[in-house]
Amino acid sequence: MNDGASNTVMPVFFIGHGSPMNAIEDNQFSKVWQSLSGSFPKPKAILCISAHWVTKETSITSNENPPTIHDFGGFPKELFEVLYPAPGNVNLATEIATELKEFNCITDASWGLDHGTWSIVRHIFPNADIPVLQLSIKGTIDGNYHYQLGKKLIQFRKQGILIIGSGNLIHNLGLVDWSKVNQPEFGYDWAIEANQMFKEWVLTNNISNLIEYKKHGIQIQNSIPTAEHYLPFLYVLGAKQDDDQIQIFNDKVVMGSLNMTSFRFG
Repeated sequence: MNDGASNTVMPVFFIGHGSPMNAIEDNQFSKVWQSLSGSFPKPKAILCISAHWVTKETSITSNENPPTIHDFGGFPKELFEVLYPAPGNVNLATEIATELKEFNCITDASWGLDHGTWSIVRHIFPNADIPVLQLSIKGTIDGNYHYQLGKKLIQFRKQGILIIGSGNLIHNLGLVDWSKVNQPEFGYDWAIEANQMFKEWVLTNNISNLIEYKKHGIQIQNSIPTAEHYLPFLYVLGAKQDDDQIQIFNDKVVMGSLNMTSFRFG
């Protein structure tokens, strides 16, 4: 990587993060994450929209040293010992909150980096030497709110800020087949169909279908029983520019009802 971020429009990513164990495993998904940093300049900062920070108001982390949050249970001790000591950037948080004033965005020093962020970013930037901020998901607004907010983030791409949405397009824990946890790829028919539908809508720029996901059939309804893992994708979709090239990676359905399918725009 070089330090040319100030002269480059940064890409924007939606990354399917899957199990927290991907944070410490050297597997097919984490290997791809590790390869990403060599394909664009070193960013000035990283702004992550994680499925695991849902708030009443749109908020952005504003602490100088955001803590590593272990927001899960039932996993090995090794996972709870992981720290990702990246700095924050208070001035940038204030600047972003100001830019998002029409969305009533507030700064918040009470949160940190949850596993939706650090489980991915520690593979892409293991040195933890780039400031990382999180933008919360306002949990009471429909899809268009998140998409329109994402549009306001495009300018930060032009300032060397890397934007990452972290969640899963298909995330139905109630239907997970845990017996397939060590099987590289296994999906129910509806999940495989939904995965194809999402990709087709992205590749044909069918924004309305992606925003109005609640209006679609059983494949999509099964995929998104609750919205928090899907909504980060709408921020990324909003931050996409019309001339961005599209790359799809980690395109797998696992354990029946989760997908790792991820997108790069730009």
